[in-house]
Amino acid sequence: MPQSRDAKFAIGDVVRHRLFPFRGVVFDVDPVFNNTEEWWLSIPADLRPRKDQPFYHLLAENAQTSYQAYVSEQNLLHDAENGPVSHPDVQQYFDGYRDGRYIWRGGVRM
Repeated sequence: MPQSRDAKFAIGDVVRHRLFPFRGVVFDVDPVFNNTEEWWLSIPADLRPRKDQPFYHLLAENAQTSYQAYVSEQNLLHDAENGPVSHPDVQQYFDGYRDGRYIWRGGVRM
């Protein structure tokens, strides 16, 4: 099993993809890759991330739609300076947006 390390981003952080035009809010974190091998192999080899890093579940959005994304830490950047996201499911997970991050339902979750 790959060794995990501390996650750079926390639940409620607003992030953007470093290569593709989408952003989102973190609603869950896997300490290492925890998806199917088929999913991982579907990523072009020259863009395929390492498995030994945190992977983030995002309520993601781009100019056309909202969706959930699963993204490696190496492909994310902080994006709080661009404000909150408008994903329709945000209220299912969070109780608001304050100081550049979302507040997890039931209190701050880090």
